[in-house]
Amino acid sequence: MFNRLRIMWSYRRQFLDLLVGVPNYETYVEHMKTSHCDRPILSRAEFFRQAQDNRYDSKDGKITRCC
Repeated sequence: MFNRLRIMWSYRRQFLDLLVGVPNYETYVEHMKTSHCDRPILSRAEFFRQAQDNRYDSKDGKITRCC
């Protein structure tokens, strides 16, 4: 029962991340471990900040486009 709830929660979280345009952190970590083991893995906060910067192309904390 709890395993099923945990799986449902992970799908919900993944859906919400994709809905707002944030890639999945766990997928990123697995990719870094297998393909780029010589590079450091970003923390969740750093990963989120980088994803937001990439999405909104912010310069000095200011959004330079409307959408």
